[in-house]
Amino acid sequence: MSTVIELIESGANQLEAAGVAFGHGTANAFDEAAWLVLWRLKLPLDDIDAVADKPVSPADAAKVAALIDERIASRKPAAYLTKEAWLQGVPFYVDERAIVPRSFIAELIADGSIDYWLGEHTRRVLDLCTGNGSLAVLAALTYPDVSVDAADLSTPALEVAAINVTRHQLDARVTLIESDGLKNLPGPYDLVLCNPPYVNSASMAALPAEYRAEPELALAGGADGMDFVRQLFADAPSRMSEQAVLVLEIGNERDYFEAAFPQLEVVWLETSAGEDQVLLVTRAALASLTTP
Repeated sequence: MSTVIELIESGANQLEAAGVAFGHGTANAFDEAAWLVLWRLKLPLDDIDAVADKPVSPADAAKVAALIDERIASRKPAAYLTKEAWLQGVPFYVDERAIVPRSFIAELIADGSIDYWLGEHTRRVLDLCTGNGSLAVLAALTYPDVSVDAADLSTPALEVAAINVTRHQLDARVTLIESDGLKNLPGPYDLVLCNPPYVNSASMAALPAEYRAEPELALAGGADGMDFVRQLFADAPSRMSEQAVLVLEIGNERDYFEAAFPQLEVVWLETSAGEDQVLLVTRAALASLTTP
């Protein structure tokens, strides 16, 4: 009879050999295998050591093997197979209607990195390109005195977000809005969070199958990845209060961002992936872009 750790190690070897891609909640084969094995066996996901030597019946081992096989054959992110993803320790429902939540903005909300720019004036928050609603939920949980609008162009994604808003009992404080960018969002907002489509065309063409399993609408940002950001920056000042700030994730596109906005004064924020992934910009700085 196999043990939990033996199934994890075997699964990790299979995932490694199959060349699957990671990055949707895990960064390596062992962590991905652990997630799948523990989830399939209905064991806690946060303490492998406590269950490592637990024996697994042949029937349950067969269920684990089938899930590992499905992960390899389908090339779907594990989160789509388990229908769950975690961000800063908070569980979220997710399926193929929305991108798998993994924004580094979640770290900045949790560790207080953006609190310097917030204050008593921070009452209305916008999570633009909300996807499954995870950043909106985290913002509402972290800042109990704010109201949050969670907006997305995708109606299916908003259906997923609704599940998470209700799951975390935030229906009274988080409003879901269908909007193409800021078109249906008059504001004014005191804090705007945005993890937009920012992947440039060349990178889109080279994405592994796991990323192509996600909605393209949530990823593709045009030739240089900045199409959505250009429109956002043009529209944002009119939707922001005087002291408002915008926190924007641009992934690995810093070079393209700086080429597109060479004169814009921004603050690059430290995350677990370094200082190139997320920036903060004030309303005043954005207004200077559009002022003749």
